[in-house]
Amino acid sequence: MGLNVPHRKRGPDKRRRPDASASAADKPGLAARQAAHRILGAILDAKSSMDGLTDEAHGHPQYLALEPRDRALVRAILLTALRNLGELDATVSRFTEKPLPAGATGLRNILLAGLAQILFLDVPDHSAVDLAVTSAQADPRSRRFASLVNALLRRATREKDALLAEFAQHPVRSPQWFADRLDAIYGPETAAAIDACHRLEAPIDLTLKADEAAKADEWAEKLGAVVLSTGSLRLTGPSRDIAELPGFADGIWWVQDAAAAMPARLFGELAGKTALDCCAAPGGKTAQLADAGARVTALDLSANRLKRLAGNLERLGLSDACQTIATDLFKFAPEESFDAVLLDAPCSSTGTVRRHPDVPYAKSAADIEKLAGLQARMLDKASQWVRVGGVLVFSNCSLDPVEGEAVARHFAAAHPDFAIVPVTLDEARGFGDAITAEGFLRLTPAHIDLGDPAISGVDGFFAARFHRLA
Repeated sequence: MGLNVPHRKRGPDKRRRPDASASAADKPGLAARQAAHRILGAILDAKSSMDGLTDEAHGHPQYLALEPRDRALVRAILLTALRNLGELDATVSRFTEKPLPAGATGLRNILLAGLAQILFLDVPDHSAVDLAVTSAQADPRSRRFASLVNALLRRATREKDALLAEFAQHPVRSPQWFADRLDAIYGPETAAAIDACHRLEAPIDLTLKADEAAKADEWAEKLGAVVLSTGSLRLTGPSRDIAELPGFADGIWWVQDAAAAMPARLFGELAGKTALDCCAAPGGKTAQLADAGARVTALDLSANRLKRLAGNLERLGLSDACQTIATDLFKFAPEESFDAVLLDAPCSSTGTVRRHPDVPYAKSAADIEKLAGLQARMLDKASQWVRVGGVLVFSNCSLDPVEGEAVARHFAAAHPDFAIVPVTLDEARGFGDAITAEGFLRLTPAHIDLGDPAISGVDGFFAARFHRLA
């Protein structure tokens, strides 16, 4: 396979050649790059979850063998490569005379990771090139392409400015099925705005406890944050250790995207009432319900996730208001019904692509249809536990109406004992244009413009509210 570059005569190349025998111990940073290549392959080829592969306790062995600083580099390479995969693949295609061999997935991952560092990360070009070439030489399946890796990445270093300028003008959206679906749902203009948000790191939002909400401006000053129209605080400036921020140890606030905080607020007054959180972990909505004065029963299928939820509730001083139960939703059999039932259902998570750019590569249109069917069954089940006069809220973090509006409409049509309660402008709190004609709440990453793309946007979210009539 050749590189698509003009041929020119050269004299002897006296630059130091990468040593094929170099090991991870010999070359600083090589083990991190090799881990990034392997994990990127697991995400793109095996559709594995990046969160699972980079879990600090149960992640990929090559990841766990790294020091914290190198783990951070691996995550940065993965996130950057996934967010800009369309541009990276386009660069590989442009710089090669013919497509990579069908089975050369390892080679592709080496090139993608190298280009991500050269084009988008603050990594010295020579290090990105050298370590990519060494990785290729160390991989029996990619060894014969080491010279191609070297030439392609060196060309990228020379043409970096031109490539970045072109991509800024004409972004390459990827994967195609997801780009096409967003276009069909939202139209090209809004879809492009959503895609632009997906390319940036997501901001971090905090939810203040209710008795601190009146001091939002004070807390914003202490935390280096801005107060959003929703009441959430958004951190600005350089990233910091969350656990070291003022108020964390005292349980004053918890991390929760501003959009994710909306569904629990749709219940209104909850003091003295009973509430059921059907899919509770990681617990932000559970904390909201308990903080609002409800006696909460929190369900989740994962006992480990509930342990983390319980730890968060303890830090917030809300443990006494909550009971946690590890169970399958379909096997839950409460003795009494509830005043408020929240079903934040499992979904494709396409509303969180800004945080989890692996989602569109791990999911498909078929997954969306399958998950929508599961959500409909879960909503039917959860509705059985709402007392007469009570409120049911259905939500998820999908951008797709198949998982949101369609499920809510089907439920309303099949349950005449429930009525849709439209979200009001006051409740939307700055998200007024996100209220649909039926009164549902449909949020996209393009909502909330603070003038700086780095701190604008929210997670994509859907919510529908129903009142039980009989």
